[in-house]
Amino acid sequence: MKRFNFRWILFVAGRYVSRGRRNSPSPVLAILGIGTGVLALIVILAVMNGFQLGFIESILEISSYHLRLEGFPPDNLAELQDRLRAIPEIKASVPFREFQGLMRGRREGQQAALIRGLPPDVMEHDAAMKAKIEFEDGSFDIQGDRSILLGAELARRLSVHLGDTVTLFSIAGLLSGAVDTPAAGSAEEEEEALTDAFTVTGIFRTGFYEYDLSWSFINIESAGALSGAELVLGVKLKNRWQDRNVLKLVSETLVSEALASEALAGEPGAIKLSSWRDYNRAFFGALRTEKLFMFILVGLIFIVVGLNIFQAQRRAVLERREDIGLLRAVGAADTAVRLVFVWDGAIIGLIGAVSGLGLGLLIAYHISAFFTALEKLVNFFIGIINFFSGLFGAGGTAGEFAIFSPAVFYIKEIPSRIIPLEVFLIFMFGFLSALLAAWFASGKAARTGPAEVLRYE
Repeated sequence: MKRFNFRWILFVAGRYVSRGRRNSPSPVLAILGIGTGVLALIVILAVMNGFQLGFIESILEISSYHLRLEGFPPDNLAELQDRLRAIPEIKASVPFREFQGLMRGRREGQQAALIRGLPPDVMEHDAAMKAKIEFEDGSFDIQGDRSILLGAELARRLSVHLGDTVTLFSIAGLLSGAVDTPAAGSAEEEEEALTDAFTVTGIFRTGFYEYDLSWSFINIESAGALSGAELVLGVKLKNRWQDRNVLKLVSETLVSEALASEALAGEPGAIKLSSWRDYNRAFFGALRTEKLFMFILVGLIFIVVGLNIFQAQRRAVLERREDIGLLRAVGAADTAVRLVFVWDGAIIGLIGAVSGLGLGLLIAYHISAFFTALEKLVNFFIGIINFFSGLFGAGGTAGEFAIFSPAVFYIKEIPSRIIPLEVFLIFMFGFLSALLAAWFASGKAARTGPAEVLRYE
């Protein structure tokens, strides 16, 4: 017998897995444990990624942009945009103004809102923003000076619909004094100078509750006239993770070429550059921490399964002492005998990880259908319980079950995002947990001598 002929090693390990062991749990239980862990992690992280990336993309594509440039003279906006377009990593640049305001609709009360002024053709240049905004009524129409787009929840709070009029009061214009008010006028005249009526031309949803409740869009010129807010240039990148490199390129362009204009260059440090990492830092950090701890908690499944495999392999070594003695007697090396049990664990880990991977990806790609089927199954049993409760006069019925009820969660469908690197890591965790458990448990097999085993045979 060749000492390192892996064919016989794999053959013996395969027989051990397929035939089970005396007085020990079937390897099927270990395979189910590994498969369940891989399945659970893939599905949970896919749903978590769907929610988190949806929130992050709403913030980056609608609110903060990937980069921001502030403090430049408005007259040099066109020149600045031309220079930015020359940088290959930049996908789009959008000028905007934003300010805080109060809105009044049909109700007597007022609702605070953030008003952002945008160019009327912004959707033609910013495809990512267009993809994140869904219109319930109307369209992205801010061509008119008195056109306004409202978030769906904001429109509901104000009790307004498409074509209705809302009154907008600029808090920013009042505080900054950017908007002229009558010097000796009455309070009503001062308020009228900072107030204007707008017609609702669109009602949108972003999937992010905060934006749908407190955001609105108007023409950028109207925003400047009403509030005097500073002009800001939002920049979208082809790859947002390259923000630091692009930020450096933009900074070097401003310093070295001065954008071909002393007025644009201004004084050193006049133009402020910032990245998306500077905005919502606490929110992004909380999401990252939440995901890390979820990964650790669900990953404990692998530790438990690995310990079970370790104990099962130790029992297998004791039960197979006669087999080990025979293998050693016919010339099998210490390492070859140990590899029999390592291959045993590797086969268990591979079958479990592959089965969990396949089923996990299937569920993750069809997550809405899976949860719908699960809800129907649970509601079926709830219906049976309600039937027997009514039959025996127990009184009271249980309501319908929903995993992600729209009354609690602000979603229309369950999102799912699969990140290949995470899937690979989960697969390797499942496989390696069984492999390492088998390696440590098989150490005793390598130290078993043939004479020790066959002495009393």
